Amino acid sequence: MRNAHDAARRLPVLAATLALFTLPAAAAAQVDDEEWLENCRDQRDRRLEHYCAVQVQRVEAAGTPIRVDAHPNGPIQVLGWDHGQIEVHMRVAARAETEAEARELAERVRLVISGTTIAADGPERRRDADWHAGFVVLVPRRSDLQIETYNGPLVVEGVAGRMELSTRNGPLSLRDVGGDVHARTANGPLTVVLAGTSWDGAGLDAEAVNGPVTLLIPEGYSARLETGTINGPMSSDVPLTVERIERRSRISAVLGSGGPPVRVVTMNGPLSIKRR
Repeated sequence: MRNAHDAARRLPVLAATLALFTLPAAAAAQVDDEEWLENCRDQRDRRLEHYCAVQVQRVEAAGTPIRVDAHPNGPIQVLGWDHGQIEVHMRVAARAETEAEARELAERVRLVISGTTIAADGPERRRDADWHAGFVVLVPRRSDLQIETYNGPLVVEGVAGRMELSTRNGPLSLRDVGGDVHARTANGPLTVVLAGTSWDGAGLDAEAVNGPVTLLIPEGYSARLETGTINGPMSSDVPLTVERIERRSRISAVLGSGGPPVRVVTMNGPLSIKRR
């Protein structure tokens, strides 16, 4: 029972730590490490001291898929920008019994970049001395991505390319993306914000297993849309010309003049389609 009690007590602390890494949708120029550091330092823990640090590094974009590893609990945000290089901001939050120990722990966490694979490497985590690293990664707007998170949010904004994206326990957000995109979240909300007048690329295939889905569509958008939910209500502010209904859980519809396929569905959770 004591272990269960300790675990329950630590959950709000872990949630607060992960919340430090979440950012509102913003242009790449608005990435503000100083603001993140200030927010991180304001966090309080009744038992452990905090130390927060940021490492920044640029590498050349090699034309190969960009991979980011923030295991086990790190969030990832990927933003497209108008440069040919990749800029990585690794944000480390460490906790230990004293501030000096927390600082030493944070300084032992290294940003490791091999080609276009980005990861954090650091000392073994303990209950009285742990750390988490999150990433904000600025990439050329035309980039291929292969990213998976386990217990943290994943945000991709302003990027077009071949993408394999997944989260196990955390929200997944796609905003103004294009290309050939496959996105999955097992336990977490899925948000898709479309841009322009039609999908730029081969298409989108985005699915949530357990979680709500929100799809935002601009005025005058054209696509071949597949959407729906198996267990949950569905609502739409956007008029849909329905071509097919499957088992009352999936609908195929034409938006405008049609276009590349846009598939946004959930198995267990509400689905909401709104006008952007």
